Amino acid sequence: MPKGLMYSAFNDDFTVRVRKPGGPWQDLYEYRVQVDTDTRQNASMVYFDFQGTVEIEVLKNNGRFDTVSVAPLASAVKPERQGNIVRLTLTRPESFSLQFDDDRLHNLHILAGAVPAGAPTGPNVRVFEPGLHLPPERSDVFPVKSGERIYLAGGAVLKGSFALEGVKDVSITGRGMLWDPGRGIDLEKAKNIAISDLIMVNTDRKDAARVINIRNSSNVALRNVTGFTSGKWSDGINISTSQHVSIDGGYLRVSDDAVVVYAVADCPLCRQRAAKTGIPDVNPPGDTFDISVRNLRIWNDVAHALYIGHFGDNADPRTIRDVTFDNIDIANLDEDDPDWEGAIAAYSGDSTLIRNITFSNIRVDRIEEGKLINIVAGDNARYNKAPGHGIDGVTIRNVTFTGEGMPSQSVISGLSAKTAVRNVTIENLSIAGQRIDTPQAADMVVGKHVEALRIR
Repeated sequence: MPKGLMYSAFNDDFTVRVRKPGGPWQDLYEYRVQVDTDTRQNASMVYFDFQGTVEIEVLKNNGRFDTVSVAPLASAVKPERQGNIVRLTLTRPESFSLQFDDDRLHNLHILAGAVPAGAPTGPNVRVFEPGLHLPPERSDVFPVKSGERIYLAGGAVLKGSFALEGVKDVSITGRGMLWDPGRGIDLEKAKNIAISDLIMVNTDRKDAARVINIRNSSNVALRNVTGFTSGKWSDGINISTSQHVSIDGGYLRVSDDAVVVYAVADCPLCRQRAAKTGIPDVNPPGDTFDISVRNLRIWNDVAHALYIGHFGDNADPRTIRDVTFDNIDIANLDEDDPDWEGAIAAYSGDSTLIRNITFSNIRVDRIEEGKLINIVAGDNARYNKAPGHGIDGVTIRNVTFTGEGMPSQSVISGLSAKTAVRNVTIENLSIAGQRIDTPQAADMVVGKHVEALRIR
């Protein structure tokens, strides 16, 4: 932990230490991570990397407790209590949280990662060594050039964000951290980008502090990226008018949509360049397609977990297609606006057509408030300027929901013959241990203009 953050980023709710079996204990630094934009509470986070087997001890410092639980429920971690100390043993990397007496706003997040590869060598390499790093003077952004390979060593903390605007062939890797970056990493018209192993923490931010924005970009690979947000409109990973994007692994605790796929073509960089040169964009944004999201763990304090659609471009209608979400744990979901509830959600508005979407092997632990499934083709007066062009082809397969919480009714509904929902297949859906084969059993409302809905 750099001296410049030693006290300001600390949370004393827990003491955590780790060791190889039989080896000396190593104390970890307990970070303060703010969660839940509704209440702005301080949770805790520790991180370390390991190979083989590791033992962890956790002491809750403030008050007694009766129970300790793990989220998500699919975690392989089995806590054992000895007095006031909780002991854990890990044999593989995993990101999870511990709740003491089910306190979900002051819990402990443990990020136990695999040891990452070392810093790259050769030309165009920029290394951030352990310590505190600030952006160039009078800026809160670390600029990036095409061809750069950037490495953040474990213990490197950057107080700023990365801007990847119009660049290509860039990698940002390592187990360093972006602390209060706002929009952590912004991609705009970028190509051939690889980002892995980073941790991004937005705390004390009230603005739209997202983890990663991917706009008008192609060939982007994210692997094992972790992000915490608590500000308003603070999405996790936001993908729009982009192609060939893959997300594999990672942990997101966010106060807005965790992963969202849009078709809005807004390009501030393009507008700025056109204004300066008088030349219109020769490579305008296109459709959003070939998006893969896998092996992710999500905790939503607000809004959707997995969301497709909503915003679009009425002047140049676009299509979102060929999107896959697979092997994802949703530990918690909370959204009190009925229009925008959904662990699994797609909304066609603003002349957007949505096609060929798959949600598979999704495990939902708890819904405080919200819907399990929300598939709608419509025209929302608050955000849309025109109805969507419909949804055609959604597969929801191998989804389990514990039934815990107080979910509202799921919805599948179209707006008109031209703005319909077609060809939705739900296979092997389980709620509270019961196999679902009818809308009624799923507590689901099926509205008008829904064609070829199959539940089996």
